[in-house]
Amino acid sequence: MAGASVGVLPLFGQDGAQQDPAKCRATDRSEDDGLLVVSNWPGYIDPRRDAGNTRELYEERTGVTVRYTDDVNDNAEFYAKVKNQLSSCEPVGRDLMMLTDWMAARMISLGWVQPIDRRAVPNLHANLIEPLRGVAWDPDLQFHAPWQTGLTGVAYNAAKTGEIGSFAELLDNPELKGRVTLLSEMRDTMAFALKIVGADPEDFTQDEWDDAVDRLRKAVSDGQVRAFTGNEYIQDLAAGNIVACEAWSGDVIQLQFENPDIKFVAPEEGLALWSDNMLVPNGAEHQANAEAWIDHFYDPAVAARLAAWVNYICPVEGAREEMEKIDGSLVDNTLIFPDEEMLARTFAFMPLDDRQATAYERDWSDVTGG
Repeated sequence: MAGASVGVLPLFGQDGAQQDPAKCRATDRSEDDGLLVVSNWPGYIDPRRDAGNTRELYEERTGVTVRYTDDVNDNAEFYAKVKNQLSSCEPVGRDLMMLTDWMAARMISLGWVQPIDRRAVPNLHANLIEPLRGVAWDPDLQFHAPWQTGLTGVAYNAAKTGEIGSFAELLDNPELKGRVTLLSEMRDTMAFALKIVGADPEDFTQDEWDDAVDRLRKAVSDGQVRAFTGNEYIQDLAAGNIVACEAWSGDVIQLQFENPDIKFVAPEEGLALWSDNMLVPNGAEHQANAEAWIDHFYDPAVAARLAAWVNYICPVEGAREEMEKIDGSLVDNTLIFPDEEMLARTFAFMPLDDRQATAYERDWSDVTGG
C-alpha cells in the first residue's frame, strides 16, 4: 500500500505555525446556513450540465448550496495561498479543500485541519477500499478522506511517435528531444528519476538523490525536456505540441475519448500511486455540511457516477458494481478499478524531514527553473 509509507511530516521550519485544531474551531453554522464552500483541482467533478450530476444530487439530498471553485492547481501554490491564515489560526473561507497525500500530511501535522466526526461519515469507514486504509499520517481517518486516487506514468501520442515503454526514454530518446514534458510536482518526477538511477523512491540516500538530480539536470540542459507542467500538459499532448510526457492516469483516459492515439502506459520503472484528499480546514463554518458531502461521495452509486466522469481510481468499495449500471465499458478499466497485479507495481515517495524538504525543494527549483 503506497500511501502507508508517508510519515507524519514536521513543521517545515515555520516557527509559530503549529496550531491546536481544538482551539481553532469556528462555530458551525451548518444548521442555519445551508452553504458549503469547496476548493478542488480542475476537471475533478462531473459538470452541472449533466443530468443527475453528483453535486446537484448532494444539494437535493441536503438542501445545501455548494460554492465550488477549482482553484487548486498545484499543492505548493495552494499552500502559499492559505498558509498565512492557517498558521495564525484564521479562517480561509473554505469548508473543504482537496490536497495530495504529502501536503495533506503536512497540514495535519501542523494542526491546520479539523477532525472529522466519525459518526457523520459512516459510508467513509464502511466503503473506503483496503489499499487506502491505514496510512501512517492518519491511520484512523480522523482528518482526511480520499477524494480520488491516481497513478503517475507515461503518456504518448502513438500517431506521432513509436511505442514508449519507460520513463528513462523520456530523458534519453533523441527522437523525443524538445517534445517531452514532465510534471511540476517534485515528488512525482523525482520518484521516477530515482528509479532510473537504481534507487528506491520510498527509501533513498543523499547520494542517490544527488545522482537522480544530476540525471534530470542533464536532460534539461540537453534540451530534452520542453517544460515542467501541471495539468496543462493535456492541451499540449492533444494539440501535438508534445508527443510524450509524464502524466496522470485520469487525464489520459479523458483524452482518449477524443483521440484514441493517446496512450497511457505503466513504464518499466513502475507507477506512482497517490490520492487527493478531502480536508476540513481550521475555521470552517460549515463542517457538518462538509461531513455530509464526504458521506455522500462514499455512497457507491454516487462514487461510480463521479468515477465515470473523472476516470481516476475510485476509492469507494462497491462502486465497480454500480458502474455496471452507468457505463459497462469502464468496469474492467484497471486505471479506474486497478487489479492486484497493477497495485503491486506502484510506489510512493519517502517522507521528508524539515532539512530534507528545504534542500530538496531548492535542488528541484534549480533544475526546473522554478
